[in-house]
Amino acid sequence: MKSPVSLFDLQGLIFGVLMASLGVVFLKAGGLVAGQTAGMALLLSYVLDIGFGPLFFAIGVPFLILAWTKRGRAFALRTIFVVLGISFGSQMLGSVLLFENLHTGLAAVLGGACSGAGLIAIFRHNASAGGMTILGIIIEHKTGFKAGWFQAAIDALVFAASAFVLTPEQLAYSFLGAMITNLTIVWNFDVAQSGTGRPGYGRPANTSAENLSE
Repeated sequence: MKSPVSLFDLQGLIFGVLMASLGVVFLKAGGLVAGQTAGMALLLSYVLDIGFGPLFFAIGVPFLILAWTKRGRAFALRTIFVVLGISFGSQMLGSVLLFENLHTGLAAVLGGACSGAGLIAIFRHNASAGGMTILGIIIEHKTGFKAGWFQAAIDALVFAASAFVLTPEQLAYSFLGAMITNLTIVWNFDVAQSGTGRPGYGRPANTSAENLSE
């Protein structure tokens, strides 16, 4: 039976998991939230005596079922790998990366940028980080409406709830981080690239090196 994940895809997914986990660490260190499932898990971790990892996985379970039924076995298995990876990776990195003096604004910028880079890698290798990103990809496939803009709309709902927990400064920086993540995805990823990953995918076979350099 053919493996659902090739070695090439595996390295891309691992990179995506590491970057997304690092993004969570920066946001958590700054007392910030993100959008989507990660934002819900971060917000709940501030009010409940439960870590981000278990919350992230628990919230994502219904969407993993959706991934299996709507996107197929390969996509679902890769997404399960990603969700488990971020759940564990964020907990592990958070225990070894300690910041004595991390400005909240820098936490937002680095958290947003790392999350965006990680999600692009995950999307390109035919997976998602679970939660609303699965719906975003499905909607973009069906309608062409950008997954990044869909995520921005969901983020607004998460931030509305966060207003009852975070300070105005934390909320503003959380919004900055989320916009960096979403704009990174909108500007650097198209759903047609999902599952492609490889450099040069889609180039005509007779394209010369001279033409590629133009």
